Amino acid sequence: MNSQQKIPVVSKEVLFPFILITSLFALWGFANDITNPMVAAFATVMEISTAKAALVQLAFYGGYATMAIPAALFVRNYSYKKGILLGLALYAIGALLFYPAAQFEMFGFFLLSLYILTFGLAFLETTANPYILSMGDERTATQRLNLAQAFNPIGSLFGMFVASKFILTALDSDKRNEMGELIFTKLDEVQKVVIRTHDLGIIRNPYVILGGVVILMFIVILVSKMPKRDITTKYGPAADSFKRLFKNGKYREGVLAQLFYVAAQIMCWTFIIQYADNLGISKSTAQNYNIIAMSIFLGSRFVSTFLMKYINSKKLLTIFAIGAMITMLGVIFIEGTLGLYSLVATSAFMSLMFPTIYGIALNGLSAEDSALGAAGLVMAIVGGALMPILQGMIIDMGTIGSFASVNISFFLPFICFCFIAFYGYRTLKIHSN
Repeated sequence: MNSQQKIPVVSKEVLFPFILITSLFALWGFANDITNPMVAAFATVMEISTAKAALVQLAFYGGYATMAIPAALFVRNYSYKKGILLGLALYAIGALLFYPAAQFEMFGFFLLSLYILTFGLAFLETTANPYILSMGDERTATQRLNLAQAFNPIGSLFGMFVASKFILTALDSDKRNEMGELIFTKLDEVQKVVIRTHDLGIIRNPYVILGGVVILMFIVILVSKMPKRDITTKYGPAADSFKRLFKNGKYREGVLAQLFYVAAQIMCWTFIIQYADNLGISKSTAQNYNIIAMSIFLGSRFVSTFLMKYINSKKLLTIFAIGAMITMLGVIFIEGTLGLYSLVATSAFMSLMFPTIYGIALNGLSAEDSALGAAGLVMAIVGGALMPILQGMIIDMGTIGSFASVNISFFLPFICFCFIAFYGYRTLKIHSN
C-alpha cells in the first residue's frame, strides 16, 4: 500500500498533455448530455412516438459502433495526436451540420448529423482513454483514468445546463395550458409549422456554437507538443490481436459489462424526463433533476477515485452495482416523487462504472492489443443505441397492469446493473489476476 501511494498518479513530465487530453473528456461529455433531452424535444416538436424519437440515441451511439474499430486501426498505424485531430474534425463537421438540418426541418438530417458527430467522438474516446492509461505507472492506471473521467461529467453538467436553460425552456412546442396539457397538439397545421421552425432553430444553435469550440480545440492541439508514440514499432496482424482478445475472459466479459453499463446510463438519463412527465412535471423542470443527478455523479466520481486508494476497484465496482440495483427497484415500484428521487440517486452508483470496467478489462494487455482492446470497449457504447429504443416502446404502452409503463421500463437498466455486479464479482473471484 505504501509503495503504491508513492507512485504519482500523474507525473510532472506529462502534466500538460494530461490536462489537455482530459479536457476532451469534458468536451464529449457535453455532447452526450445536451443530446439526451433531445429525445423528448424531438418527440414533441416533430410529433413522433417516443420509440421513434429514441432513434436519436441509435444515431448517436451507433456512430461509436461504426467507427471504433477504424479509429483504433488508424491510431495503431499513426499516432495518438493524429487520431485526436481527426476525431475533432469529424466532431466539428457533425455539429455544424445541424444548421442545414434545421433549415430543411428533416428529422433524418438531424440523425445523420449526430451520426457523423459521433464518428469524431469514437476517435476521441478510442484514443484518449488508452492514452491516459499509458501516462504513468500501470499500478495507478485505473486511478488515473478515473481522475480524467471525473472531468467528463463536468462537460455533461454544462451540456445539461444548456439544454435546460437555453433549449427546453425556449421551446414553444412544450407550452402547456392551465390543465397541464400541451397546447401544441391542439393547434392547426399553419401554427404548428411556425412553432416547429422556431423550435428547431433553438435546438440547432448550441450545436453550431459547439462546432466552433471544437475547431478552436483542434487548433490548440495541432500547435501543441504532445508525447509521441514510437511509430517504428511493428505490430503483427490485427486479426491476431482480435483472437487474443476474444480468448481473454476478463476482457470479453468486460466488453459486455461496458455495453450494459452504457445502456443503463443512457436509459436513466434520457428517460428521467418521461418519468417526471408522468408525474406532471414539465421538460425543463425535469431536466433540473437530470442536472442534480449529474452533480451527484460528479461528486461520487471524485469520492470513488479517492476510495480506490484503500479499496480494491473490483470490489468497489461490485458494491456500486448492487447499490444501483437497489435504487432501480425503488424507481420501478415506488410511484411518485420518491421513485424519481431513486432514479436521481442511481447516478451516485453509476459514477465509477465506465472507467473502472475499462481499466479492469484492459489491465494486463500488451501494447499491441491495447489499442484494439480499447476500441472494443468504445464499440460497446452501442448499448446506448439499442436499449433506449426498446425502453421507448415500453413507455409508449401507457400502462402495464396497475403500473405506469414508464416505471416498468426501468426493469431494463435493472437487468444491466445485475450483469455489472456479476462481472465485478467474477473479476474478484475468477479473473483475479
